[in-house]
Amino acid sequence: MDEHENPDDLGRFLTLADTAEILNISAGQAYGLVRSGELRAIKIGRNGQWRIERVELEAFIQARYEESRRASLFQEFDFSAVPEYSFDPADRDQTRKKTT
Repeated sequence: MDEHENPDDLGRFLTLADTAEILNISAGQAYGLVRSGELRAIKIGRNGQWRIERVELEAFIQARYEESRRASLFQEFDFSAVPEYSFDPADRDQTRKKTT
């Protein structure tokens, strides 16, 4: 995609290269998103060229924004009231005697 080209001129379906450029990732990373099922796509033609519908890409982007928002809210949660637990035997109370 030319940097002066309007993204709306690309049409309904995008190639992996177009998708990669829009997301500012490599074509291999775009292919990985499609193969993992994170980004919905279809195969077109005899050689099975992947195409990503523009609305699917927008939905993917919105889902990543929501995921980031939720992660941010989770990080803001006050964990100071939550007791810390350790399962490391070295951290256990040394005053307890072992029973055999």
